[in-house]
Amino acid sequence: MVSTDTDHREMATAAEQWDQEAGEPQLSDWFNPKKRPDVITTTDWLAPVIWEGTYNRQVLEKYYKRLNITMGLAVICAPRKFSARNLQEFIQSANKYFIVGYNVIFYILLDSFSKLPPIVLGPLRTFKVFLVIKENIWEDLHFTYMKNLLDYIITHIQHEVNFLFIMTANQIFKDDFGVETLGKSVAQLSAWWYFKNGKAFPYERRCKSAAFIPFEEEDFYYHSAIFGGTVQEVLNLLKVYQKGAIQDTENRLTSTYEHHLNKYIFIKKPTKLLSPEYHWDPSFRTPPQIKSVKVPWQSKSV
Repeated sequence: MVSTDTDHREMATAAEQWDQEAGEPQLSDWFNPKKRPDVITTTDWLAPVIWEGTYNRQVLEKYYKRLNITMGLAVICAPRKFSARNLQEFIQSANKYFIVGYNVIFYILLDSFSKLPPIVLGPLRTFKVFLVIKENIWEDLHFTYMKNLLDYIITHIQHEVNFLFIMTANQIFKDDFGVETLGKSVAQLSAWWYFKNGKAFPYERRCKSAAFIPFEEEDFYYHSAIFGGTVQEVLNLLKVYQKGAIQDTENRLTSTYEHHLNKYIFIKKPTKLLSPEYHWDPSFRTPPQIKSVKVPWQSKSV
């Protein structure tokens, strides 16, 4: 799994070609916010919010197909939050619906190889398993997994993919999660909080925490189950999260990954937002604004 110098040069050449590629579609070429007047489709900083009906995937397909991109999907399998069956169903559904027609590498983070279920993938898809090394000093398992993921991105993943998503394994794909989701920094709006007043958002409000957001500040609340973008942007997020979590520990505070994610995105605004259609809780009554559920939570592990 160690990348060679040739691999690095090839990826650098591909990245340079991708950056310099002429003919990248303008937002107006593929995104029409007027198609969904019932929801927020554009943020105050002019980033698109992707809802069913707002995008023309075919326009984007013509662009990305020329670039021969490779997608990465890092799957977090934290203990007590998933079963081997969860993981198998997640990978099977991602094989069917995640960025179909493109090279995809699934990076599965497990604390034991014995928990890996049988996995069968279609063309253009492969997977790698990364063992999570635990440190007794950290009781927060999410921190441990993200610290391991950061290390694996630096040593392996950044040399293999153009875009990377991080997702938890207790979800399942039900519809196409296509190239309309790609961007420099892609954040997932929380289904639990999208339809509620921003004053109630559960941001970290303790001023001594690195994840602190003042009470008078809010825009959206983002779910930690999905985040993506360029590899460099994902690296930036994880580095800031690790630094903030360590700072909190030194100050005898504990704040969640989701709080740190929201603080990062609050300061460094995402270039694209995924609507709650891309991550929905099936236990909710589905409002008329939700036209097509792409990724719901799985049922509880058994």
